[in-house]
Formats: sequence, C-alpha cells, structure tokens
Amino acid sequence: MENKGRESAKENDLFFTCSLIDYIARKTKNTRVKTVNALGKKNLEKIYDLADIYHSDNIDRVSDDFIREAGIRTGNFDNVAECKYAIPTHWDIGKVYKRLIKSVAECEKIDVIDALLKVYNSFISSKIDDYNSSMYYENPSYLLECYLENKVI
Repeated sequence: MENKGRESAKENDLFFTCSLIDYIARKTKNTRVKTVNALGKKNLEKIYDLADIYHSDNIDRVSDDFIREAGIRTGNFDNVAECKYAIPTHWDIGKVYKRLIKSVAECEKIDVIDALLKVYNSFISSKIDDYNSSMYYENPSYLLECYLENKVI
C-alpha cells in the first residue's frame, strides 16, 4: 500500500492511541500511567488496531466507551488546571508519546504496545505530564536518551 501521508498509517494509529490515552486521562483526572494500566494491554491493542476507525468517530463517544469498558474512575490528578503556562492539547502530547514509543520499540526491538506500556510506566511519563516543566517539548532524541538512562540527563 502506498504511503500518501508524511508518516505511515501505523505511526498515525500510534499517534491517535497516545492522544486518546491523554484525552481519557484528562477527562477522568488520572495520571497517564494509571489510565494506561486501567485500559490494559487488550484495550490498548484494540485502540491501536482500530485507530483509523476510531479516529473518524467522535472522540468523546470513543473515550466514554473505553472509560466504561475499563471501569476507569474519576481521580484527582489535573495537570491541565495546575498548568501556569500554555496548555498543550491532547494531540500535542500524543505526538510526544508517539515519537518516544516508536523510538523505544525500534531501539529495544519490541512490539509497539509493549513499548507503549514500558514508556507510560517509566519515570519519564510523570515528567512529560508536568506541563509546568519543559520536558514535554524537549527534542525527541533527548527524551529517548533520558528514558534509556532512566533519569533526566
């Protein structure tokens, strides 16, 4: 199949998956790691596999379906309300995570969903989700190096 966009269809599916995770986390006021773990690998694979379909649907309806299916309860984490500066959109954060997850999958030679689970469960997720820091708009190669070193360098 010919690639007519700037990135492959699967990269776009990963972008949507990460953006939906962020959207659900904001909507339920949970950390991204808590949201990812509540969704579980099976739902994450479903989102990733059907992202081209879900992307055409209303994101509120799609997110509500997964919130209900995974039994995600409302938490008290609200990095949007705590942000003192310009708030990145769920699409902005989806792009950050997509790039990092893709790099981790390639570097560690693992499946994309396994890389997604590793990244969101690593220390760097809380750093990216702190919108009062600069981590979410750092260079993708820097984020990868921090992830690989398991610390901010």
